[in-house]
Amino acid sequence: MLHDRALIEAAREGDEGALRRLLAISQPDLRRIAASQCASAADADDAVQESLWQVYRRIGALRSISSYTAWLFSIVRRECQRMMARMRGQVELPPADDVVFAYYPRMDLRIDLAAAIQSLPDKYREAIILRDFEEYSISEIAGALRLSRAAAKSRVHRGRELIREYLQD
Repeated sequence: MLHDRALIEAAREGDEGALRRLLAISQPDLRRIAASQCASAADADDAVQESLWQVYRRIGALRSISSYTAWLFSIVRRECQRMMARMRGQVELPPADDVVFAYYPRMDLRIDLAAAIQSLPDKYREAIILRDFEEYSISEIAGALRLSRAAAKSRVHRGRELIREYLQD
């Protein structure tokens, strides 16, 4: 999965044509990854489309050109995981030993944090996961959950308060 560094840089800097070429070049790689990560071919197709949309919207946030491939993989993997969670009717939290908890040095704190998030009511857990793990903006959360911006902000705030209360007990 080799991509032209100049093309990635141009797309990152806002060149619409470069971004479209990059998406076209990346699509077969996304399909291959999604086919191995998603539960069905239909889910893989949906994950590819959503991943392309994520890349289109967030290419400017890519920190390093050399991390494009890993970034692409993580986006499509997350989409497949999200679809599987929706299929089961729940939002899935990464395990306590996952990289997202890595900045907490003690394993017992990681486990407590994972348990605190898992204990949240669904509406708050969704908002927290989208904001703090998926790094969605408040506007993106509002769109994904079909809420007003104020309601999305409120859910994130209340979810964080509940986590704080859980951890203090």
